[in-house]
Order: sequence, then C-alpha cells, then structure tokens
Amino acid sequence: MKILIIGRGNVGLNLENAFRQKGIDVNAVSSRECLAELPKTADVYIYAVRDSALREVVSRVSVQPRALHLHTSGTMPIDVFGEDKPHAGIFYPFQTFSKERMVDFSEVPVFIEARGIDDISAVYTLALSITNRVYEVTQQDREKLHLAGVLVNNFPNYLYHMAYELLKGTHVPFKALFPLMEETLRKLHTLTPQEAQTGPARRHDTNVMQHHLSLLPEDEQQQIYRILSDAIAKKYQ
Repeated sequence: MKILIIGRGNVGLNLENAFRQKGIDVNAVSSRECLAELPKTADVYIYAVRDSALREVVSRVSVQPRALHLHTSGTMPIDVFGEDKPHAGIFYPFQTFSKERMVDFSEVPVFIEARGIDDISAVYTLALSITNRVYEVTQQDREKLHLAGVLVNNFPNYLYHMAYELLKGTHVPFKALFPLMEETLRKLHTLTPQEAQTGPARRHDTNVMQHHLSLLPEDEQQQIYRILSDAIAKKYQ
C-alpha cells in the first residue's frame, strides 16, 4: 500500500512519521506544491490541510478513480470530494499535534467515516495499522467531538498561558503547577467533571475571587476570570 499525504503541517508530519514507523510506504508533499503533478500511483491520498483550503486543494488533485481519498478535518463533510473521487472518507486523529514533537499514535483515537461499506473497511484497516483506538462516527458526532476538543484542550492551554505570564518575575517556576494539572486529569478517570470541580467559585468564596481579580493586570484577563467564575458559581448554586 502506498500513501501520499498532502500537507506537511503539524498533522501531516505526525501522520507521515506514524505510518513510516510501521513500515508503510508513505510520502508527504506540501499543499502549496504543483498538485497537478502529484504521483498518480498512490493507493491512499490523505489531505492534511486547513479547513479553509480543503475544497480548493481537493479540486486540484486528479488521479486514478480507484484511489481512496481521506481528509483529516474534525468539521468538514465528505462531500468536499466530488464525483471524480468515488472512494472517499474521513480519517480524523483526535490529538493536538506539533512539528516539534512527534506523537505516539498507539495512544491516539482515530475517528473515521466513509461513503460505502467497502471504503469504511479500508479506512478502518488503515487506522488499525497505527492505533487500536478506531471509532466510526457520524458527521454530527465528529463536529461535537471537535468542539469538545477545543473546550478541553485549546481553551485550557490559553489559561496555562495566562498562568505562565502571571508567574513570570516571581520565584515560582511554571513547572510547580504541573502536579496540580496532572492530578486534575487523573481525577477525571474516576469522577465526573462536575464532581471534580473545586476552587473559590465552587465554594462561592467572593473575597478570594475579588482578590484574584486585583492580581490580574489586564481587563481581558479579569473578564475571562469573571465569566468562568460566574459560570461555575451558577452551576453549584
């Protein structure tokens, strides 16, 4: 089996590394290259490009009809692949990726979708080559999963940045927060998020919250603190 990955960003490079480690014939090209001259002998074409560019990139690829075309988006539908690409589906690895750090794909869940049963089988087999965590989902499931990922990953990471900036210039290293962050995640293996919630907003401790606001140097940071604290306090009225 030959795989060609279109896109050499965070996702594309991590996928290329994962397949290569399993001895699979894989190559990756930038989506900015001349797509009309792509190799036409690959069995699978994986589009690891940003959502805003996906339809255009797909439209510029012309290969044999038997090839399987997959995109890695958490939100885009299958219909980005036109009638000239009858074998199509979705290969959505649910993880945060960076070029500087290659992910261990054995721990990564991959969510799949395809047009027909034969294509589902092919996508499932492909996913199993790099992970045992493979799930078939609907478009609606995948969209909600993508949003959930933003809530549990992208938004908390911004809060980590706020904490990092707050501790700069103090004698407290940012790494001192790691045990707290890790214990919060460990608790969620046995408790629901609602059961695991702690902190001044959960306790309705307005004096502590007012003091925290006085320590935040920017109006935007104070607004974020207020919105999250108000939401938590309302939840535990």
